[in-house]
Amino acid sequence: MDSPALILGIETSCDETAAAVVRRDAGGSGAIVSNIVRSQIAEHKDFGGVVPELAARSHILHLDMIIQAALDEAGIGFDELSAIAATAGPGLIGGVLVGLTTAKALSSATGKPLIAVNHLEAHALTARLTDGVDFPYLMLLVSGGHSQFVLVKGVGDYERWGTTIDDALGEAFDKAAKLLDLGYPGGPAVEAAAASGDGTRFALPRPLLKEDRLDFSFSGLKTALRLAAESVAPVSSEDIADLCASFQVAVTDIVAARSAKALERFSARFPRAPARFVVAGGVAANKAIGAALRDVADAAGAMLIVPPPALCTDNGAMVAWAGAERFALGVRDDFSVIARPRWPLDETIVEARA
Repeated sequence: MDSPALILGIETSCDETAAAVVRRDAGGSGAIVSNIVRSQIAEHKDFGGVVPELAARSHILHLDMIIQAALDEAGIGFDELSAIAATAGPGLIGGVLVGLTTAKALSSATGKPLIAVNHLEAHALTARLTDGVDFPYLMLLVSGGHSQFVLVKGVGDYERWGTTIDDALGEAFDKAAKLLDLGYPGGPAVEAAAASGDGTRFALPRPLLKEDRLDFSFSGLKTALRLAAESVAPVSSEDIADLCASFQVAVTDIVAARSAKALERFSARFPRAPARFVVAGGVAANKAIGAALRDVADAAGAMLIVPPPALCTDNGAMVAWAGAERFALGVRDDFSVIARPRWPLDETIVEARA
């Protein structure tokens, strides 16, 4: 039976060490009680990207303090928790192991139930925490490691409609920034440079744009950007701005076209259901992409829902909320649950319902 719950969520799948406490009330509404995130950007900046070994070591050094800070901010102790949730994958296996092992240890020491959370499910369900979205809805997840369309039918009930066949969109932004020596993280750097550029100067490709499938491909676009940069080398600041603007326009065209097709499919599948389009992941913060997706949603008569930027990037609140949703359905995990570097969202099921 559904009842109020306080869930501690732990997130260590990449380069954020995070913990949060979320309350889920009987009936399904929720609230963030605390949310602590420690970014590792400074630790990886000189390498132009995340170094897995350094990320795992940093999680080990800081996670205990982050968890305590989350409990302190919430004004509670372990005895007041209903359960402990942690990302069990997908992600960098070293980091996932740190968070999941810590959660197991805390569960063993406190007697609180353990809930292993799929990182992608945490992104998928965040809009239910922030906006109370009802099932079903369409989600576009665009992050450093994932670019996919998912039909969200319920907790643990997902259909993946499209994914990237090579680079994720966030990864493509990072590689574009590295190519142009703009630093890390790449997404904000490319967006900033593009603001003063001419997006029509370089004719970059739109891979798969005319195909009916909902998959993405960004590797060829990245290669075309490199060739364009080489054609005007040595590049000036104006060249860099125009390259970034052209890259961003191409990406925006691709994402918008794919989203329009995905919304058409959703409406055909659920003609009587309100069309709700949730966008999650760090790339959702890109203003050009966000504006294009709003236009697409408006044209389709759909409601566009984008959680606040702090909840689009990796954080403990989304893990705690996914744990709370599963906890309400009677899901409990034992200590045999393993960390998974790969864990497709459509393989995330709810095996216990209460």
